[in-house]
Amino acid sequence: MTSAKTKPDHAIVLAAGLGTRMRPLTNTTPKPLIAVWNKTLLDHAIDALADAEVKKIVVNVHYLADQIEAHISLRQTPIVTISDERDLLLDSAGGVKKALPELGNGAFFLLNADSFWVEKKSTNLAKMSSVWNDDDMDILLLVSSKEKAVGFDGKGDFFMNPAGRLTRRGDEKSAPFIYAGAAILHPRIFANSPDGPFSLNTLFNEAIENGRLYGTKLEGLWLHVGTPASINEAESAISEFIS
Repeated sequence: MTSAKTKPDHAIVLAAGLGTRMRPLTNTTPKPLIAVWNKTLLDHAIDALADAEVKKIVVNVHYLADQIEAHISLRQTPIVTISDERDLLLDSAGGVKKALPELGNGAFFLLNADSFWVEKKSTNLAKMSSVWNDDDMDILLLVSSKEKAVGFDGKGDFFMNPAGRLTRRGDEKSAPFIYAGAAILHPRIFANSPDGPFSLNTLFNEAIENGRLYGTKLEGLWLHVGTPASINEAESAISEFIS
């Protein structure tokens, strides 16, 4: 039986997407290997997990998978393994489910390969570890204030109550928080999940229905890098933020 405050030490980085909005850059380079602020998006994610003392990371691959595998092979620490989706792209939750045997029995981190933020004093993943509680939570999301996000012009995803519990925007015109592409998940949420491709949103919705989807606020600067033009915008925002 794991402690309610068990610190996640495994992680998965979702790197199998096609990166269509980043074309033409992604015609020859997978989006996780696009560089922003002198580092690939994938390395931003892996370095953040290493700083959070994660011991093992699984990276799923599909599009231009050979390039990602070659890039990962150059890293020494932490341990990084591949979950191969070359034959069938499994969507976000399906990709995680395939990798579950490599992710241990307890809660684990999930990062999108293009999840990217800049922080000063605090470490957001360490904060998530400190907030996580197995007894109360099935999923904990890192969420950013919509107004403070760079490169995002959507309506927002979630409302959060004082206890940190999240609910969807629903029919409201806007919501104050957006999913920042980092989460802690407990593997029990996959017990009755379908085989094959399916979205994490299915699991988010189930956790909301059970009152077990929580959020914690990102500290620092969150950047949505979705198109070639957004790279310069992101780098300008980072320069201003750290100056």
